[in-house]
Amino acid sequence: MLRLASYNVENLFERAKILNANEWVNGNELENRNLSGREVLEGFAQLNSLLAKPTYSSTDKIEIERLMEALGLKKSDESTYVLLRRNRGTLVTRRNGELKVVANGREDWIGWIELTTEAVNEHATQNTARVIRNVDAQIMVVVEAEHRPSLVRFNKQVLNPIANWRFDHVRLMDGNDTRGIDVGLFTRAPYTIDFMRSHVDETVDGVQVFSRDCAEFHITLPNGRKLVLLANHFKSKGYGNPADNDALRKKQAKRVREIYEGLRASSVDLIAVMGDLNDSPDRDPLSPLLAEGSDLKDASEIEGFDFAGRPGTWGNGEAKDKIDYILMSPALFQIARGGGIYRAGVWGGKNGTLFPHLPEITNPAHAASDHAAIYVDLDI
Repeated sequence: MLRLASYNVENLFERAKILNANEWVNGNELENRNLSGREVLEGFAQLNSLLAKPTYSSTDKIEIERLMEALGLKKSDESTYVLLRRNRGTLVTRRNGELKVVANGREDWIGWIELTTEAVNEHATQNTARVIRNVDAQIMVVVEAEHRPSLVRFNKQVLNPIANWRFDHVRLMDGNDTRGIDVGLFTRAPYTIDFMRSHVDETVDGVQVFSRDCAEFHITLPNGRKLVLLANHFKSKGYGNPADNDALRKKQAKRVREIYEGLRASSVDLIAVMGDLNDSPDRDPLSPLLAEGSDLKDASEIEGFDFAGRPGTWGNGEAKDKIDYILMSPALFQIARGGGIYRAGVWGGKNGTLFPHLPEITNPAHAASDHAAIYVDLDI
């Protein structure tokens, strides 16, 4: 029996400081003004978009100055949560307490902005290892891993002492998100990864499709059959314009559907679309995968699927919080013999349940993730 799982680990050792703040949804002081965590991320995204323009209009310059001030960059290139890196050329000047954009477009300077990071609480990392130990999957897609070295270090230095076993293979491909939240894969013997394919550079109508990547992992099973995993982390609903976010998420779903159908046409029949799709199954952005003639089957449709008391996989686990998925091709679904949601280690907010099945842990700052792990058991 093969257990296949997906888990959003929310970075293992280092994550964006704004995402690590205990009270980030209630506001953090930046530049003498209370900005919520959501506003920081929205401002960061808006500023990134403006700075990428080939030409800065007078209106753009005013908005860049406003956003930089709001993000705490009026007086220096580093604030509590945001860092401006400048290698060549000049983006702004700071004189007599005033911030002024002097670059006329992207070619006038070389640099970027990034979110400042800090170490994840070590107890949280250890609890992530406890969750992975208890799920006990042979193959696990991991979402929001910062980079492959962190996965390797976690596997050897944290998971192995806690679980008394470790994964034999660790893979990750860098995606498009500047925060370092990529998708990767852990496997244990006898399951090895034959090859990987990235879709990170794909565009639709000149616009980059994937917020991170649709990482394609090909695995040969002991019986000689091929298993392909499409590991995803779709655009978040958390910040930005909701209509734009929905539109991008639907483009991502459509492109994943095309990749899936291309694999089916090449005679691959065991395929899983996995990861954090950042939307509930009843909403239009996921319809290319869950409706519109798709033959993909949701793991939750497996007979006897263990919902662990709630339908959702994020936060409080309500129906609208079902955002993590294992979607299976018909042939893969046919050999599924069980599955479920593993809620231990989840911090679900003030109305949630802290660490079910881990009663010795009571501090929300030690949460492994605000996502539950999801798994299926396959007759392989």
